[in-house]
Amino acid sequence: MDNEPSLSVETARGGDPVALARLLVSIPSVNPILAEGGAGEQRIAEVTADLLAGWGFEVELQEAAPGRPNVVARCDGSGPTLLLNGHLDTVGVSGMSVDPYGAHLEGDRLSGRGACDMKAGVAALMAAAARLAGGGPRPHLIVALTADEEHASVGADALVRSVRQPMADLAVVCEPTSLKVMPAHKGFVWIAATFRGRAAHGSRPDLGIDAIRHAGLYLTGLDRYADELRSRGAHPLLGHGSLHAGTISGGSAESVYPDRCELLLERRTMPGETPDDVLAELQVVLDELSAREPDLDASLEVTLARAGTEVPVDSDLIRGLLDAGSESGAPSTVEGMTAWVDAAFLNQAGIPAVCYGPGSIEQAHTDDEWVDVREIRACADVLERFARNLAR
Repeated sequence: MDNEPSLSVETARGGDPVALARLLVSIPSVNPILAEGGAGEQRIAEVTADLLAGWGFEVELQEAAPGRPNVVARCDGSGPTLLLNGHLDTVGVSGMSVDPYGAHLEGDRLSGRGACDMKAGVAALMAAAARLAGGGPRPHLIVALTADEEHASVGADALVRSVRQPMADLAVVCEPTSLKVMPAHKGFVWIAATFRGRAAHGSRPDLGIDAIRHAGLYLTGLDRYADELRSRGAHPLLGHGSLHAGTISGGSAESVYPDRCELLLERRTMPGETPDDVLAELQVVLDELSAREPDLDASLEVTLARAGTEVPVDSDLIRGLLDAGSESGAPSTVEGMTAWVDAAFLNQAGIPAVCYGPGSIEQAHTDDEWVDVREIRACADVLERFARNLAR
């Protein structure tokens, strides 16, 4: 770790949100599923757990996967229980144009991997937690820092499975939203479409069945389906669902009819849409193609699904965050979040959860990832005020 004083654990113990953000960025936590040799969350979990314990929280490391812990910290207060959540992992660092772990601060711009997504948000919620633990009115607090959000969210899944009833009354997930309150987000369904043909020499079309051709015809049908999605009524915050092909693979050589082709598809969904809904709609397109192509042999399989969720815009949670933002001089705007986030697990577990945090999603995962530190400070202020208003 960099020996510069502003990057040290001891400096961060004071709870300054920018010092915390620089410390967190300086700790490698690349998701090991996404990049070979990724450090994972063990070290950053230990550091954040130590800081939270030092501020008076009761802290537990929960292993979501081998060597990949969640940090769950609790502090008693009065009134409702507020959960503040962020994830500790990042995507890989290959091709970055800035030092991924240098935590370089130039003016108000902090750069490095995870600076925006989402170590700035984790720093802001930890700064607010430190202040709240230090005294004054506060609700019951839970700080939950989770593993693996950038891949399959095993951390958030393990978190909600660790209790039989909702662990909190409401939650704020500090993903980068440019300090806009985002109560709704899209989900996704991943589908593998497998086409089976018959291998034959290229000179024998009478024997071969071209699996790649069938996959191409299916893609053409999906274009019409995607147009139909755009014709449906728009969600007030999220717009429309969408579909795209992520990868295609098949065939063995130019002179051989391909006996297999696989499409990996992603359908972005609206709150309320289920994997079964999506699979049924895509099956209709496949059935229409099968009626025209008697040699077609194909199947669809859902490989991963995450639900879109939303919290009513007139809820106390939304109004409370907007009021705290106004009182702190921060923007008071409600928008939808197009990306899927761990808030879905909390909402599905009965904990109303919204996204609110520093940084723009446009900067997430970029080669020169950065965040404006003024937003980190503002987010910490808003979260503290929101929490104290809950207790009052």
